[in-house]
Amino acid sequence: MASGISMEGRIAVVTGAGGGIGSAISRRLAAAGAKVVLNYRQSEGGTKAVAESLAGDGHMVIQADVSDSEALTRMAERVADRYGMLDLLVNNAGITRPVPHDDLEGLTDELFDKILQVNLRGAFACIRAFKELLADGDGGMIVNISSISGRTGIGSNVAYCASKAALDNMTISLGRALGPEIRVVAMWLGWVMGEYAKRVDAEYLQEQIDKTPLDRLATPEDVADAVLAAATTLTFSTGCIIPVDGGRPFV
Repeated sequence: MASGISMEGRIAVVTGAGGGIGSAISRRLAAAGAKVVLNYRQSEGGTKAVAESLAGDGHMVIQADVSDSEALTRMAERVADRYGMLDLLVNNAGITRPVPHDDLEGLTDELFDKILQVNLRGAFACIRAFKELLADGDGGMIVNISSISGRTGIGSNVAYCASKAALDNMTISLGRALGPEIRVVAMWLGWVMGEYAKRVDAEYLQEQIDKTPLDRLATPEDVADAVLAAATTLTFSTGCIIPVDGGRPFV
């Protein structure tokens, strides 16, 4: 259990739980005592393997595409049937594809719409589906996994940056709209060392490290620690964006 912080008796839903960041968040929450619902769209085997690696018991794996509101409603019903409550929703699912920012033709309508559909509308749809469960009892919390690209305009493509900027704005709006029962924060991620970063040219990646004041890229565990802290310690924070970027956003 991380630094004595406890989530015993709490229930958490993590979307996109089979990926590097999602799996790290799931492991950290489970190690702190939470029962974790691991959501995936396609990575069934990987997500089930993550679930089997978690500390404790009572975890659950559910397939649902966050762009499918009906599937999210069914997922919320399954969580309600099994646990009768929800304390934390982590909107981690997201997609992107590298397209140079000046390649306007390369960023097709289909790709633009799909990125917004998953990264923005998907997060909203998850919140809508789980709102009643989160508001019950002592209230709950939502963590939206965002990116400094929403502020800097530098990222894998124009639509991705726009989706994260909109996610940040939605976080601020819903922090006001859903309080006091539900807190809403976003995590501003910079570069995170994982499968995507490993596919990037090594020289370019070193340049990103050199531009980061803390002189390294984040790890998925850094993100997981921030999520745990927001859920258990930063209890008077809502409608805000918490940087997990090594001091990078304006460098």
